[in-house]
This record gives sequence, structure tokens and C-alpha cells, in this order.
Amino acid sequence: MTAVFDEVLSDPAALARRVAHWMTELAQANRDRFAIALSGGSTPKLLYQTLASPPYLDSFPWEQIHWFWGDERFVPHSDAQSNYRMTSEAMLAHAPVPLANIHPILTVGVTPAESAEAYAHELKAFYGADFLNPTRKLFDIILLGLGEDGHTASLFPGSPALKERDRWTAVADKDGQTRITLTYPALESCAHAAFLVSGTSKHDILARVRKGEASIPASHLRPEGDLHFFTDSDAAGCAG
Repeated sequence: MTAVFDEVLSDPAALARRVAHWMTELAQANRDRFAIALSGGSTPKLLYQTLASPPYLDSFPWEQIHWFWGDERFVPHSDAQSNYRMTSEAMLAHAPVPLANIHPILTVGVTPAESAEAYAHELKAFYGADFLNPTRKLFDIILLGLGEDGHTASLFPGSPALKERDRWTAVADKDGQTRITLTYPALESCAHAAFLVSGTSKHDILARVRKGEASIPASHLRPEGDLHFFTDSDAAGCAG
């Protein structure tokens, strides 16, 4: 059974520092290569900026970390809406990250279906197998956001991707915008899954996720490792 941990921090800056410290401790304790799947959004952005600043810039074991993305908008990496661009500007461009350790989702020169298939192939090559083994995790840490509609990654309410249990990636569409997303099997193959949630606009949906409401995509995530909720006081305020 998945162990669930809750931590409430005073504000988004304190949340970012706490998660940066947590990630650093986990990565330092593992001397092998370490895989992290990233999330988009303003709360993760502050975390990435914190990691790329002292004291974490000097203490985080950058050379052993491999960076993946939980989802991506199907736009060029130079586009302002790109999760890759946000992460690069906030962290990767300011830290000693080996280029070979960065694994973005391809969004140019391919169709969305080809992009999803190419990312699944890259994940499988990194993992070393075509099928996930519950005893060996794909990711050490996966960072997750939580939308006001209950989506996480790009798993939106009503999406056909919610029923996918074989493929590791899928194409998703939201409000006319195409996205590439990891599916539940890939998201769940992790040692530690962490929701980062801040702001009063999120406290209602956070409460519903914690209650396990079946209509909410985030409620269906069942990581093979630990599940963490890192929230600020505004998001947690009505989530008791």
C-alpha cells in the first residue's frame, strides 16, 4: 500500500525550499543515476529557481541526474508555453547539467502521435526494457501539479488517455491545444511522487483529491512508491 505524506508550508517560497532540500537529500543518498520527471506551472518554477540558486546549486548532485517531463504542450521549445523552455530558463541553463542528461519531448518535425511514440521509445531505452517491472522504478522522483479541474500532467477529465494502461505516453487535447503526456503506468513507476500545490484557488480540488473522488484524474494516481503532498497554507486551508 502506498505511503502518503503531507507537509504544509507557510508560503510558496517555503514550499520550494522544502522540496529542494527533500530532493537534494534523496539524490545525494543515491550514487547511481537518478531520474526526475518534471512538471510545468508556477509552483514548480519557483522550485527550479531555488534548486539553481545557493545553497542547492552547489550541493545538488547535478551530474548524476537525468531530467524528463511528465507532459509538454505541442509547441516549439522556444514557445512561451513550453514546459521545456520554462524549466530551462528557471534551472537547467543555470546549473551544471550534462546535455546528455536532458530528455525533452520532441515537438518539432513530427506529428503528435510520432512525438508520443518517440518519447516512449526514449523512456524505454533509458529504462532498459519495454515493460515496466514493479520491482524496478522508471523514476526516482516525479513532480506533479494539480489543476483546478483535477488534472495532473495532461491527464484531463474525460480524456481517453485516462484509460490507457499499456502505453507509456499519449496525446491529449485541452481547449484546442495538443499536448503529449505520460500515462498512469509511467507516472506510477516511481519511488517518490510529489504533488506541489499552492494558492487558495487549489484548496477545494486538493480536498477532493485527498477524499479520492472518482471523477478527478489526480485521484486515480497510485504510485508504486511513496506519495507526497507538499502544499502551502493557502492551498491546505480548506483541505482538512
